[in-house]
Amino acid sequence: MLHEDEERIYCYDQVGCKPVSGGDTYNAVDVADDYIYFGGWVHAPAVYSRTEQARGISFVNKYSHVHEYDTRERRIRLVWKESIHHETEWTGEVSEIVYDPVGDRLLLARADGHANLGIYTLDRRSGTLSRVSGDAGVKGTLFLDAACFDKSSVGDLIGLQCMDLSTGKWFKREITDISKISVDGGGCIRPFVGCMTSAYARLFVFIKGGVLVGNPLDTTMDSMGFVRLFDFVDSGYSPSRTVALPIGGGILTAFNAFTHGLINPTNPLEAKAMDTMNTIVGPSLLVYISPPMVRIIGSLGARITSIESMGDRILVGTSTTANLARSDATPIDAGYRDLLAFNHSIIFSTPPAVTFTVSGNRVSNVNWGGIPLFGYREKKITINATKDNRLTVLEYDMALPIRSAQKDCYQIAEGKNVIDLKPYSRIVSFKLEDIDPNSLIHLSLG
Repeated sequence: MLHEDEERIYCYDQVGCKPVSGGDTYNAVDVADDYIYFGGWVHAPAVYSRTEQARGISFVNKYSHVHEYDTRERRIRLVWKESIHHETEWTGEVSEIVYDPVGDRLLLARADGHANLGIYTLDRRSGTLSRVSGDAGVKGTLFLDAACFDKSSVGDLIGLQCMDLSTGKWFKREITDISKISVDGGGCIRPFVGCMTSAYARLFVFIKGGVLVGNPLDTTMDSMGFVRLFDFVDSGYSPSRTVALPIGGGILTAFNAFTHGLINPTNPLEAKAMDTMNTIVGPSLLVYISPPMVRIIGSLGARITSIESMGDRILVGTSTTANLARSDATPIDAGYRDLLAFNHSIIFSTPPAVTFTVSGNRVSNVNWGGIPLFGYREKKITINATKDNRLTVLEYDMALPIRSAQKDCYQIAEGKNVIDLKPYSRIVSFKLEDIDPNSLIHLSLG
């Protein structure tokens, strides 16, 4: 905890004894009055195992938690903790905290775990916990007079759920086929939920592949639309484990190159996941959304873990290491972390040079991309193809309401193909007609 006159360090000793590991990987934080509430998970104490054949961490002491920080008294209090004390399974992590100003309580989203998943209310004074929805949710936010959360299955979006804060009634809607609401007509593979906020009287739900935009309380089919952004299909590139910050009337968020990683696979499924998650196709990006524009305003490495506005600065937390798997747990901290400070003028700055490199087997023959070209003068896509093919370029923006993309087609010959994207100035996504797994695609912006 930082103050002008001191720095205070809290090591989760109110949860359990040392050594501790964890804390928060989903940015579960909200404020009420003079209090900051933060939640997540922590091993207390952490129990590691090491053999010649295997390594890892026991989950027997893994707790989900919510803490309160009194900014006046500068005191931390444990509000609630919970564990199922299982060797390999854990109770649902707290991945979001939303303060309910009507009921003066905390709403908790829990989707990462094996037990006690769903949406919960937490009395911030007594620590009494009650489940109000059995549908797991990763993230949430206040929207109009409701609190909205995703509905997720193993982290992937399958719908939305909103609770009227005055009546307590729930409205839930399924989202089973994103292609039906997609701006470019394509679907979305593994739509892992990243972050969520509201603006322009609409809900913005950032997922792997792009963002859902609209009014989830409206029952009409076209009340929600999907805008593809930075979708590299079979890769880990996503807006996961970061935040969406309302600032300047728009939204500042991040799309990350390395949010989840795996170093020591223990079976073929994990080996496949390692190939997907550890593939780096481009840098992590700071992205500013002010409809109809989506602009790249910063290019950083590895992943952007947090974004906050303080005074005339934007604070950005970064890490060189992804959220790693159970068998990758170590008793020492992995990777390096930074806290960077940018002037607010960054949201008006010239976009940085960016390059993406992706193989044909990653993007297959489905829609991919969703690259904002606003502010770039030099822009091209280079395809090193192993056979003749056909490329569709789809152009759109984030005008509200969402409108369908316009498309052009280009013939691709075996060998090197360079397509100048200067005729395009908005957002572009792509689709190859045939799968060319050994092709290599470069997208360069400058």
